[in-house]
Amino acid sequence: MIEISSTDRVFILTGAGISAESGIPTFRGAGGLWRNYRFEEVASPRAWQRDPRLVWEFYSMRRRIAAAAKPNPGHLALATLEGRLRNRLFLCTQNVDNLHEQAGSRGAIHMHGELFKSRCDACRLAPFDDTSTYEPPAEILRCECGGRIRPHICWFGEVPYRIDEIFHALDECTLFVAIGTSGVVEPAASFVAHVRARTFYVGPEEPANELAFTKCFLGNAGDVLPNLFRF
Repeated sequence: MIEISSTDRVFILTGAGISAESGIPTFRGAGGLWRNYRFEEVASPRAWQRDPRLVWEFYSMRRRIAAAAKPNPGHLALATLEGRLRNRLFLCTQNVDNLHEQAGSRGAIHMHGELFKSRCDACRLAPFDDTSTYEPPAEILRCECGGRIRPHICWFGEVPYRIDEIFHALDECTLFVAIGTSGVVEPAASFVAHVRARTFYVGPEEPANELAFTKCFLGNAGDVLPNLFRF
């Protein structure tokens, strides 16, 4: 178990593993191919400039899959933890699905964007909810400014969202828990090395940065998290 005191500030980082337990595939793993394209080839600014309809086809497919998924006990345990700790919990996810929100979490920071939101690629129009595009549009939608509407996703080569806020929370935390992350994708893989706190990992296999953690709890998040924290 992980002991949480009345003064602890807890940073939770979740990765693809917790969503995989709900049936959302990790598109980077197991060959990482989609219609003979690698994940990186349809998730970059270059891909968007080259073939925006192909990009929308990929993300429409991802939306269809994510729309059918439901939160698992791991998501629910984190929502319960948020209710207990309130502003002493910082939940940061690498995942673009909305399973944390479905489970009841209200403060999740999506550093890689949100699958069910879109935005303009040209102006500062705020990202907006978009749950209707499960099929690629016949024509790329346009903003009032003339820019093209793109998925609200942090692509390869782009800066993760709210990164300054994330590092501020890392500096303040006294307990860091990574869940279902590979320990490979930067900058999230380096978060554990940044903190001066107790550090724990939860996942079915050791991450690539295993040696940086105080302790690893091996097992699915849905099995481990409901009974992991003690107050």
